[in-house]
Amino acid sequence: IFSPVSGFTFSDWFELLRQANFRISPRYLPRAFLITLNSLAITAVARKEQRNFGDQIAQTAIHPPVFILGHWRSGTTHLHNLISRDPQFAFPNFFQTTQPHSFLSTEKRASRSRLLKALTPRTRLIDNMNASLQAPMEDEVALTILCALSPVLSSVFPHQAEHFDRYLTFNDVPQPEIERWKQSFSGFVRKLSLKYERPMVLKSPPHTCRIRLLLELFPNARFIHIHRNPYTVFQSYKRSTQIMNKLIQLQLPDLRQLDDRIIRQYREMYDAYFEEIDLIPKGRFHELAYEALEQDPLGELKTIYSALDLGEFSQVEPVLRAYLGTLKDYRKSELHSIEPHLKRRIYDAWAPCFGTWGYPR
Repeated sequence: IFSPVSGFTFSDWFELLRQANFRISPRYLPRAFLITLNSLAITAVARKEQRNFGDQIAQTAIHPPVFILGHWRSGTTHLHNLISRDPQFAFPNFFQTTQPHSFLSTEKRASRSRLLKALTPRTRLIDNMNASLQAPMEDEVALTILCALSPVLSSVFPHQAEHFDRYLTFNDVPQPEIERWKQSFSGFVRKLSLKYERPMVLKSPPHTCRIRLLLELFPNARFIHIHRNPYTVFQSYKRSTQIMNKLIQLQLPDLRQLDDRIIRQYREMYDAYFEEIDLIPKGRFHELAYEALEQDPLGELKTIYSALDLGEFSQVEPVLRAYLGTLKDYRKSELHSIEPHLKRRIYDAWAPCFGTWGYPR
């Protein structure tokens, strides 16, 4: 019954239920009840946190962040975990992104909770990567909870997917909603900056198609884009989507539309990416292939540090080398083959990516 997107305030949660006409599939009523119950507690704690920290948050300066871009299952988490090992940076963790309204007040106590530790899986359910309350996490989860303007909610309320999918690129979204999203994002990063007083390394696949908005918020940000063989991305993302949806959905989806949605979403993401990539000033963008990172992680990271002027790589290399040593027994999830007709559809829709990055048809 637990959902990672259960940190809403009551008013925001009630509005989402209203938009869905309170239609919850019977099997997910316990999950919805728990989110509702939790929202009442969150509301009280959020008000207290705003009273205690509101002025400090508003006055906190934001160091230019580093954004990791790339479609889901392209290696963004692996790259995020690597760069987050550098002590000059900070990152949002699982607890902070799932409890963005209250983590300044509650994280220390939660970190000592034996119950939370027992309930937290040791590896992510979509793959075999390590998981914990302190593990780096994508900030899209926090934005989902803070402003409810995220394509993540298409998985929670699949019957309203067309409405929430607009928030992938924010094309054709009213300006007041865009401003609300910006305010929520800057507020979340300010809270993290107040806590850590360091530049943030931020990773969320939807940011891949929001470069213009990110530069409006953080004009001195730096960007790293990682890509992977599109066929592998399709296979892995389809598998992980089916797993994650079961963890957060409150309505039963029509799985017959899943292939179409993945193909359309990937194309929309990279149409926007290629349109906006030239907005990033020279010296603040670097692109790499997952396959190259997998083959020579230290070499690729050294190139990133040099390209983006992130500091002396030799100082962080021992830490990274030690972390990579812990991954030697990591096993990838097995993926099914793609049927020929579906493979043709993927190539036809994603041809610009195959061509730009040199992946074989």
